[in-house]
Amino acid sequence: MEVCVKTMVASRGMCTRVRGALAGALLTTLMAGSAAAQDQSIGAVNFSKALVAAEDAAASAPDRAAADPAQGAATTDPVLTFFKNTELSGFVDFYYGYNFNKVDPMLRNFDVHHNSFSLNLAEVALEKKPTADSRGGFRVDLDYGPTAAIVAGAEPVKGQAAIFQNIQQAYLSYLAPTGSGLQIDFGKFVTPFGYEVIESKDNWNYSRSLLFALAIPYDHVGVRGTYSVNDKVSLAAYLVNGWNNSVDNNSGKTFIGQVTLKPTSAFTIIENYGIGPEQTSPLTGVRQLSDTVATYTVNKQTSLAANFDYGHDNSSHQTWSGVAAYLRYQPNDWFALTPRYEYLNDKDSFMTGIVQKPQEFTATFEFKHKDGVIARAEYRADFSNQSFFVKDSGATSKSQSTFTIGMIYAFSTKAP
Repeated sequence: MEVCVKTMVASRGMCTRVRGALAGALLTTLMAGSAAAQDQSIGAVNFSKALVAAEDAAASAPDRAAADPAQGAATTDPVLTFFKNTELSGFVDFYYGYNFNKVDPMLRNFDVHHNSFSLNLAEVALEKKPTADSRGGFRVDLDYGPTAAIVAGAEPVKGQAAIFQNIQQAYLSYLAPTGSGLQIDFGKFVTPFGYEVIESKDNWNYSRSLLFALAIPYDHVGVRGTYSVNDKVSLAAYLVNGWNNSVDNNSGKTFIGQVTLKPTSAFTIIENYGIGPEQTSPLTGVRQLSDTVATYTVNKQTSLAANFDYGHDNSSHQTWSGVAAYLRYQPNDWFALTPRYEYLNDKDSFMTGIVQKPQEFTATFEFKHKDGVIARAEYRADFSNQSFFVKDSGATSKSQSTFTIGMIYAFSTKAP
C-alpha cells in the first residue's frame, strides 16, 4: 500500500511517498482517544516538518556545491587527476645482430654491434597535451642505453653530451587561443626532418635508414610553433640553436620551416627546410637542408613512403643528397613485411667521410602481439661504388650483409 502525502514543497512538484508503516501509524492515530490523537497529530506535524527540512537540504546540496567549488574539489584526488590528463608511455628495445663481414657493421647509428645481444634503448615518457580547456602542457622523454649515448654524442659542444644524454625531449607547451589554436613549445625536441625516428617501435624497419643516420640532425633546442590551418594544411616554424645543439656553438640561430599538405585522407606530403650557421664562430656561412617526405595509403593492407634530402654547407663547401623508398604490406594485425631501398650521393664526403655513392636494401619481417610485444627479423645489404666496408681480416669490400633480430616491448596509458 502507498500513501502520497503532499507537504509544503508540493508547489515545487515534489511528492513524498510514505509506505505501509506510516499509513499504519496514521490509521492508529485516527482511532485513538482525543488526548492521544492530539499528541499523535503534533508528532505527525513534527515528522512532516522534518521531511520537508530533509528535502530542502537535499535539493539545495548541488547549489551549495556550485557556490563552494572547494567543497567539491576536496573529494578529487590530485594524483588521479594528473594521470587522467597525462599519458605515460615507454618501451624496452633489445637486439641481436650478425654482420657477415664479422666486424661491427658500418654506416649504422644504433644497431652497431656484431654477434652480440645488445640493449638498444629503454625509454619512459610523460606528456600532457595542451587543450582548449587546459592550455598548458609538457613532454619529457627519459632515455637510457647505448642509443641515448650515440644521440648525445652528436652534440657539437664539448662537455654537454653527459648532461643531456638521458633527456631526449623536455619541453613545455602553450596552446594560444588563436584561430584553430597555435601551439608554442619551448625546450628540447626531436627534429622534424626525415621519415624515421629514434624509437625503433615507431619505424617500419628495425635498422635506421642511411638518410636518418647520416644526412639529418637528431634534435634541437629552442622554440617552435605549430598551427593547423584546416584539415588539409598545417604549418610549423622553429628557431633553434642548430643541429643537435643543446648549447649553441656560435652566435647565430637556425630557422626551420615546415608545411604539411594532406590533399586526401590517403596522401600526405611534408616539406621541411632549414637554414643557419652550424660551424663554430666566427661565422663563415650557413648550412641548408631540404627534406621531403611523402606517404600514401594504397589500401588497408599496403602503404608507401618516400624520403628525399638535399643539403649544402657553405662553410665546408659540401653537398649531399639521397632518397629512400618504403613499402609496407600488413595483411593482418600481427604480421607486416617492409622492404626499403636507398641511394646516397656523398659527393663531398659529408656523410660517410669519403667520396662515394652507397646504397642499401632492407627487408623487415614484423610480428606484433596485442599485449605490446614486437619482434622483427631483418636482412640488410649495404653496398658502395668504393671499397669502404671492413672485414675481420682487415681487407675492405664494396658490400656488407647483416641479419638482425629485434625485440621490443612498448606500453602506453593512452586508450588505443
